[in-house]
Amino acid sequence: MDLAPWLHRAFLDDTFPLPTSTPFTARTAAENGVGRRDLSALVAAGLLRHPIRNCYVPAQLPDDIALRCACLRLVVPPDAIVVDRHAGWLWGASMVLLPNEHLNVMPVTMDLPLGRGRLRNKLVDGGQRALLPRDITELHGLRLTTPLRTALDLGRQRWPEPAITALDALHRLDAFSLAELLGEIDRFKGMRWVTTLRHVAPHMDGRSQSGGESVIRWRWIQLPVPPPEPQVEVRSGARLAFIDIGTAGIRGGVEYDGAEWHDHEAAREHDVVRRTWLDRDEDWVIEPLVSVDVYGPQQRVEEVILTVVAEAVRRTRRRSA
Repeated sequence: MDLAPWLHRAFLDDTFPLPTSTPFTARTAAENGVGRRDLSALVAAGLLRHPIRNCYVPAQLPDDIALRCACLRLVVPPDAIVVDRHAGWLWGASMVLLPNEHLNVMPVTMDLPLGRGRLRNKLVDGGQRALLPRDITELHGLRLTTPLRTALDLGRQRWPEPAITALDALHRLDAFSLAELLGEIDRFKGMRWVTTLRHVAPHMDGRSQSGGESVIRWRWIQLPVPPPEPQVEVRSGARLAFIDIGTAGIRGGVEYDGAEWHDHEAAREHDVVRRTWLDRDEDWVIEPLVSVDVYGPQQRVEEVILTVVAEAVRRTRRRSA
């Protein structure tokens, strides 16, 4: 197919041979003369999004709950239950997706009711699990686990960092309380990775605004230093700032500069101005971290936290002298 008429436009319009107001599948695209390579080219050009396997969305459509459900309705059986990461994604907690999952589309996580076997196709990462009636709800025509049950499932992972990231993201929805989460944990006694859930659940905090912030806070908690708080409020005259992770008692903090919100010139300039007056006027010690500092072999989170705390303590003693 000749894509030239659309590749240099800001968005797809009614001249495009596929719907521009609803999602569609690769099969529908092929039936209308748009092949897999064409779809890939349109995604690369920013004209289409590819949120889940086999489903495409015109880029101009806003990413909201209704649209996400419309995408899933194209690929899931009527009695399937969306679970785990994609249930969290549907509820609006995008932090629960795997790193770069929005770029490398993964199979949808869903289960069938007990006795129905498991889904076996390339679109689905499926199985079976015992769910109580209160664990399941419906959203825009889809069956999925409630935010609380989704948190209980995603908190049971091998490693604590993705578990706390998921719990923070789901708690931020304000759909359940910490007490409700803790009160359900005994249901899963003896199940795989429930010890991780028991370990991280008391530290869940929906004020974290990114996975990087959750991971930094978790590693800070493990250190023998004053405990951290997310989104610490600092006022200076008419100015107001929120420090991603910090401790107000000694005025020390660490921030996560994720690429989505900080990787452009205006944001970088704003960060510099903000951190300058926090240091100069309020005597805060703040160190920013980026993705490579938090994830992977080059991470230096603990090193930075200890450096920030040491300098903040030094300044606190100087102010008290």
